[in-house]
Amino acid sequence: MAVSSYIGRFAPSPTGPLHKGSLLAALASFLDAQANGGQWLLRIDDLDPPREVPGAADRILRQLDEHGLHWDGPVLYQSTRLPAYKEALQQLSRASLLYACYCNRARLRTLGGSYDGKCQIHNLNSSTAIPDKPHAIRIQLPEQSTIDLEDLIQGSLRFDLSKTGDFILWRRDQLPAYQLACSLDDGHQGINHIIRGSDLLDSTPRQIHLLNCLALKPPQYGHIPVLSNAEGQKLSKQNHAPELSSDDTVSNLFDCLGLLGFSVPSELNNSSNQQLLNWAVEHWQPGNVPVLSRVTESDSP
Repeated sequence: MAVSSYIGRFAPSPTGPLHKGSLLAALASFLDAQANGGQWLLRIDDLDPPREVPGAADRILRQLDEHGLHWDGPVLYQSTRLPAYKEALQQLSRASLLYACYCNRARLRTLGGSYDGKCQIHNLNSSTAIPDKPHAIRIQLPEQSTIDLEDLIQGSLRFDLSKTGDFILWRRDQLPAYQLACSLDDGHQGINHIIRGSDLLDSTPRQIHLLNCLALKPPQYGHIPVLSNAEGQKLSKQNHAPELSSDDTVSNLFDCLGLLGFSVPSELNNSSNQQLLNWAVEHWQPGNVPVLSRVTESDSP
């Protein structure tokens, strides 16, 4: 049954053009929104200037359009939302949930990815915080911080946030961290369904916790397998994944549909993008997506 209040989204970073792995995530998100009669919004996560490639945001928009993945409404650029992120920090600070972290990278590397709470004594509301000293801002987690998730694809999951510890909301270089910006914008846009790659599964419990702290309702999540190369590395711009070709967009869609568990009829081989997408929307079932963390192109039928 279609859910007319459904609002989904795709939120790429403009660190380069789309590759097939990012098309896979965009397509799954698009199909779930369309199958539920919902809106599919586009957000550009342009909050990391050192990593951004000039012109990449516009190229991403063109690539989505070339593949028939048309979004609803205006594109939201996170770089326009800095005042909102700062206000959210103030809200959390008023609740005494934030502290300044002065740990340098060398110390953090010794912790193996699980922060030990050393700087918790520097609550932003306390006299021990040193505003002029370079620092990140972390949110302090409660002693019991278990998050249960009913993932549309991966099933029932339970996370213990204490295993990774208090996480950063504001970076030392004075930029909002991904967890804060993503969570706040999902709330701002009314996003209630998110289909994305399993590489972001570890971020999900943090975002759920943060949304709860901000009195925002968490969306429903589904995590698809990420597309990896032959060496098992996730296809990414950092790993020099090739740019998505615009010469045969139907073939690109065919490949991604296969990776999402579809058996596409051979009579659609010569179809248009729109014909293929219409068929895929009609036959989309999240339960048919492989319950895996990674797939390779050889996994496509």
